[in-house]
Amino acid sequence: MQLDAKQMQAFLAVVDSGSFEQAAERLNVTPSAVSQRIHALEVRLGSSVVVRGRPCEPTQTGRKLLLYLRRATVLEEELLNDLTDEKDHLRVVIAVNGDTLATWFFPALADIFVNESILLDVVVDDQDHTYALLESGQVIGCIGTRSEPMRGCFAELLGSMRYQLVASPAFEQRWFAKGLNRTAARKAPVFAYSRKDTLQSDFMQSRFGLHADAYPTHYLSLPEARLKAIRRGLGYGMVPHMQVSDLLKNRELVDLAPEHFTDVELYWHAWALQSPRMEALSERAVHAARRMLSSKGPVKRSTVPKK
Repeated sequence: MQLDAKQMQAFLAVVDSGSFEQAAERLNVTPSAVSQRIHALEVRLGSSVVVRGRPCEPTQTGRKLLLYLRRATVLEEELLNDLTDEKDHLRVVIAVNGDTLATWFFPALADIFVNESILLDVVVDDQDHTYALLESGQVIGCIGTRSEPMRGCFAELLGSMRYQLVASPAFEQRWFAKGLNRTAARKAPVFAYSRKDTLQSDFMQSRFGLHADAYPTHYLSLPEARLKAIRRGLGYGMVPHMQVSDLLKNRELVDLAPEHFTDVELYWHAWALQSPRMEALSERAVHAARRMLSSKGPVKRSTVPKK
């Protein structure tokens, strides 16, 4: 059984855009044509590949197909570059947490992306959940906190990102004039990336025995905006040291728990079988990231073989 190229294009367009209508616009065909191609694909595979919803999402079979297509697309682009002896742009779909993007990602990796003509397609999610995007086939690589690689993939430690619990001086005076304590923590509003984010909730649980619903919480997924809000006194929260070191020195922010640091280890996950260009990109990206992040020394690549 061979896969039909137009059916594959339609499937990718629907998954990436989230709807049959937007997929039709991308492919310059009618929504009916997209629907017919998806239906023909499902008949051929004997299983549905897309859940018709808002947005459309891949089924379990669709996720397996998506995983294959993401890798096949990169390999095909690499092959065409080699055959034509030209270095065209290579699109790389990866998942990254917001704090990484706001701090070390571009300072460490911008030169690599420019020199290798990389077109980025970045999906942003909490660092504890980027792995699921790789597992589902939505991305071909991710930066996250999981140390164990998926079957057929490798995981390499990039280093640790240090977080500090910070607030504006005015916020500290209003809510924590007597210091960071359980009573005040039950009332003072805290910032979290999203409801997936456990940095603050883990701290509250370990320090004061407070569950996530025991104190008021703002949710804001944009790191720069979250920091601005904290500086304006709307709340307090865990922020990467890279973002606040100068602000702490200048007393524009204060460290509410100076003896408490939260170090989050970050790993690069990608497929063990890669094109030469992607292999080189992974190697250079890991080395560049380790220069920016604190590391515990040389780390052996962790790989789970593909059965």
